[in-house]
Amino acid sequence: MKKFFKTYLPFTGNEIKRNLAYKGAFYLFVFCSLFGSFISYYLWKAIYGSTDGGAIGGLTQNQMVIYVFMTYVTSSIVKVSISEEVSEDVVKGTVAMNLIKPIDYRFSLIFKGIGSSVYRFLMPGIFVWIGVELYSCLVLHEPFTGIVNLVLYLCSAMFSFFIYVLFDFCFGMIAFFTTYIFGLQMVKSAVLSFLTGELIPLSFFPAVFQKVFDFLPFSSMVYTPVMIYLGKYSGSELMFVLARQVIWIVILYALGSLIWKKVTKRLVVLGG
Repeated sequence: MKKFFKTYLPFTGNEIKRNLAYKGAFYLFVFCSLFGSFISYYLWKAIYGSTDGGAIGGLTQNQMVIYVFMTYVTSSIVKVSISEEVSEDVVKGTVAMNLIKPIDYRFSLIFKGIGSSVYRFLMPGIFVWIGVELYSCLVLHEPFTGIVNLVLYLCSAMFSFFIYVLFDFCFGMIAFFTTYIFGLQMVKSAVLSFLTGELIPLSFFPAVFQKVFDFLPFSSMVYTPVMIYLGKYSGSELMFVLARQVIWIVILYALGSLIWKKVTKRLVVLGG
């Protein structure tokens, strides 16, 4: 185990350093995405203002405010794309070098993803999170989130990160067949924003669709940890959603291993 972390932790450290080196571009991305969250905030505020003040989809107006910004925090630390690097390695042919190195290509990508996630959590995720808590307490007059919910949220967010990264690894394998997947990545981003509950809480959908979402891994990426943060799950239901996340991690890891074995058998690299 010590040798394992000694081998792969440098990938995490190097990714953090890389983000620090190009922090201007990163902060521009943060500003644009955070700006989108404020648009959602005012949109939902207008929607709730046109109702009789009751809950919509099981969420009150105050809870929806917290949901919007905690969705941003969760997405920023969970949705770390590694399929872009897989595609770039395939296009450049550098994936062949990774096959002869004494490392696991997938683990190297995962630990790079951890580096990006840690950096995004520290800059600016934790500051937005603190701002949400202060706004909730001082403006919305809601109590601070309990320590149990905080711990469970962080645990669920960690599971969500692995679900997303393992799913994105499987998605990146498409590059071995199409070489260029930029257009597909744009489609993936749009579809996941919808299916993960980032745009609209999944509780707003009819019960039939909610049951379908329960059988897919996407609700476990963003929606589940945020709802845990809001205290919407408890008891056996809480244990179920956490267990479901673990199961999806196992399934996606096994699926990724299977696909990786298949694609490496047909890999052809030209040039040198």
